[in-house]
Amino acid sequence: MKKLLLLGLIIGLVLGFYVLGDQWLQPETYQALYQNHPLQTAGLFFVIYILVTALSIPGAALMTLIAGAVFGLSKGLLIVSFASSIGATLAFIMSRLLLKDWVQSKFANHLKTINAGVEKDGPFYLFTLRLIPVVPFFAINLLMGLMPISPWRFYWVSQLGMLAGTAVYVNAGAELGQVIMSGEGFSLAGVMTPGLLGALVLLAIFPWIARAVMTKVQAKRALLKRSNGCSKPKQFDDNLIVIGGGAAGLVSSIIGSAVKAKVTLVEQHKMGGDCLNTGCVPSKAIIHAAKIAHENKQSHQQGLLTGEPANVDFKQVMNHVHNSIKAIEPHDSVERYEGMGVACATGQAKIISPWEVEIAHADGRVEVRSAANIIIATGGRPRIPNIAGLDQVTHYTSDTLWQIDELPKRLLVLGAGPIGCELGQAFARLGSGVSLVDQGEFLMPREDQDVSTLVAEAMIAEGVNHVPGRFIKQLQAFDDHSVAILDNGDKIEFDALLLAIGRVGNTHNLGLENVGLAANDNGFLAVDEFLQTECPTIYACGDIIGGYQFTHVSAHEAWFAAVNSLFGRFKRFKADYRVIPWATFTSPEVARVGLSETEAKEQGIAYESTQYELNDLDRAIVDDAAAGFVRVLTVPGKDTILGATIVGSRADDMIATFVVGMKHGLGLNKVLGTIHAYPTYMEANKFVAGQWKRKQVSEKLLAMVEWYNRKQR
Repeated sequence: MKKLLLLGLIIGLVLGFYVLGDQWLQPETYQALYQNHPLQTAGLFFVIYILVTALSIPGAALMTLIAGAVFGLSKGLLIVSFASSIGATLAFIMSRLLLKDWVQSKFANHLKTINAGVEKDGPFYLFTLRLIPVVPFFAINLLMGLMPISPWRFYWVSQLGMLAGTAVYVNAGAELGQVIMSGEGFSLAGVMTPGLLGALVLLAIFPWIARAVMTKVQAKRALLKRSNGCSKPKQFDDNLIVIGGGAAGLVSSIIGSAVKAKVTLVEQHKMGGDCLNTGCVPSKAIIHAAKIAHENKQSHQQGLLTGEPANVDFKQVMNHVHNSIKAIEPHDSVERYEGMGVACATGQAKIISPWEVEIAHADGRVEVRSAANIIIATGGRPRIPNIAGLDQVTHYTSDTLWQIDELPKRLLVLGAGPIGCELGQAFARLGSGVSLVDQGEFLMPREDQDVSTLVAEAMIAEGVNHVPGRFIKQLQAFDDHSVAILDNGDKIEFDALLLAIGRVGNTHNLGLENVGLAANDNGFLAVDEFLQTECPTIYACGDIIGGYQFTHVSAHEAWFAAVNSLFGRFKRFKADYRVIPWATFTSPEVARVGLSETEAKEQGIAYESTQYELNDLDRAIVDDAAAGFVRVLTVPGKDTILGATIVGSRADDMIATFVVGMKHGLGLNKVLGTIHAYPTYMEANKFVAGQWKRKQVSEKLLAMVEWYNRKQR
């Protein structure tokens, strides 16, 4: 009953104000009264302002300007500052009395996190909203009434938080009042006074000024919470310390050095990271060797009589792998990067404060270096599953596989993602009996089903035993072999096991706890759209933040991390993931950029699909590589590219056409209008554009053209 009476009173006051109170939102009303009764007028204005804000009636901003125009800056600021805070608190209390209990009980599960945040940092959140009015004034009052914050705390935080904005508005009103009262009317000369122009400019730029101030306050506040008892050094050793010498760390370092920043790069093991030492380079080297072995086996189809199974010298194959790494090592070497101005340190890095890193050098020295910013680029490592008996059998990951020198007779691969498919097919071509087990029904689950099916058919034809929809329940070791027992009871004998079920982040022993950071369950660090962690001086990029686990994406992210960390106080850039290509180096290869058909359907995005089969391409035919296709998704009725998938030989190179098109807004008409050399695989991209174009021509137009040509004969 009390709530109903209160609600009725509020409704009555609001209706009464709209019926009788329009005159109290006019400056002339107060100007006439103020000349004869200044004190009474100020009191009346004070009460009306409280009513307007308490009842959430539109007009608070107008009344603030009126206060400046009628009472001047100092008196107007005094009146509005207290009236607005009191009125806001009354609105807060009414919202609490009428709605809080119902809202909190109705949405209890959804509000747990919000309530916890408000209880912990409510005054700061409120102060931020008051200083930067991203939410309307009245909405803040009503919403905060539903939250666990006391009325007294709400009042004084509002009083302080609104003071700067109130002063700007009252000042603008005071300057307008002087122009109105000057007797010059609204002539251009009268209005274009320095005071009024300055007030209006300040009014316009105040939100940006407030936002910049709050950003700085928030950064200092976050650093204070995460400083681990350390104070900010008066002078830094470096502008930037980069932890991790893989693709992300190397690119971050060289960008920093290129803009004349002093950079220290710390790498615990080998420069070049996973890509050079255990990932891209060694895997592509063994895939190349396996391809040659496969082509030798198939060469009788071209009339060559040496088409017997290749006599593989596996030790020599692994020498080729390691020689490939050695040939590329200078590109990522300490000498090269030091020559470009980066100070390189080999050792374990540990963050001890938002500005300091302890480096335990390989030679035993321990030093502490300071920097204005730190970039974490420590990458990832293969995930090790919890399987009974795993420690009893011979098993490898993509990190440890490259140390073997004997070809496993039977290789069991767990995981059918890109790594499992690439290495599984390569070892099968080199002579291993390969079984590929995965819980999913299809290879490469991120691709369309027909893409996965095409690759699976090729691998099965080469002898790979694909076991979909299963997982390994137990592993058993015997004297001369091992056995994997699947969840359905089936058994697979093997000599070596390759684990390829994803990756986790390298965040152990980094000292993240010293700056209040924590990795998620997969070991990945959370960053915002600028690649900044919750500790404002620390950024992260590459595999350590999850997302796209590709070398080229790590390098792409490194630019944003480096530039934002060094120059973020002036301009920050959001990491751009709109056009990300990738390739899986199976045979046939799979390359993609943008949406697949599956993703477009899941996201409800309308698309038109155009597909060109490679068995129609002259170059693919003569190369005996006719399996595959080029598929492009476009906006219906337009040539705008939404995504492209290529399956087949040279797919990794061919996808570049559509990457450039999507990045720079070039549609299929541009692809069709470009001359391509003959005979090349790149012609397939032009042919798919031609197929798309033919679908766009209307039957009515073709009939008209046919009629015209018939008349000309």
